[in-house]
Amino acid sequence: MCLLIAMFGMVPDAPLIVAANRDERLDRPAVPITVLRDSQPRILGGRDELAGGTWLAANEHGVLAGLTNQPSFTGRDPAKRSRGELPMVFASWASAAQAVHAVSATLDPASYNPCWMLVGDRESLFFIAVEGSSSPQVEQLGPGLYVLENAPLRPQSAKAAFVTQLVTNALPPSQDLAAADAVAALESVLGDHQPAISEPRTDSAGRIRPPQLSAGCVHADGYGTRSAMTVSVPAAGLPSVRVADGRPCEHALADFSALWTAQPDVVRAGSVSYPPART
Repeated sequence: MCLLIAMFGMVPDAPLIVAANRDERLDRPAVPITVLRDSQPRILGGRDELAGGTWLAANEHGVLAGLTNQPSFTGRDPAKRSRGELPMVFASWASAAQAVHAVSATLDPASYNPCWMLVGDRESLFFIAVEGSSSPQVEQLGPGLYVLENAPLRPQSAKAAFVTQLVTNALPPSQDLAAADAVAALESVLGDHQPAISEPRTDSAGRIRPPQLSAGCVHADGYGTRSAMTVSVPAAGLPSVRVADGRPCEHALADFSALWTAQPDVVRAGSVSYPPART
């Protein structure tokens, strides 16, 4: 996952809304949305068919956990555990606070390739850095708009600052913002192609990155935005889940909230279908 946008404590009828684009090699097999765990709690999210993990997981209690990869000059270390395990681990708890307290106490960052995470629910939101120290670095966040890409949350990168401004511009000027309006604004930003920078840049791993990688929706040679997802956590009840199987500029996000109650055998039979690409 290369882009996570979280609105926490900003929308009265949806205390947490998360929007995400998954950027990956175009030939890497993945399922954009499925039931990752049947019960106790049920967890929804995409599944990477190569490593078996996920980039964003949401559970029936409204706990969300998503990650972005930390760039490495030498690439990922295949001897380490998949980062994609981590969203599932955090989303296995009944609350974000419980998850962060319990998982952080035992998590060894050295066992994983480094990444950054947002973990939250309707009550709290946390930024977690899983990198070379002996324990993950945890920061509890207050109400607000947060954008996490393949860079630390702070200082804000050029892409994160640009996406933050896009979201701010897209939100309707209302003191009583409705969840549907906020989700629509976030989805429009997920499909935006404007690059944050006009010239190639050097990332934290020392690699040269073309300008198109700094856009919300990425189109690059053999690489780019593969799917999009928004999750809206209401004040009470099950989260609303919307997914696009493909770039959100080309594929409309559709409601997959029925997966919360779908029978496991129906899901395994492959009945999940996606709307056609826009023409």
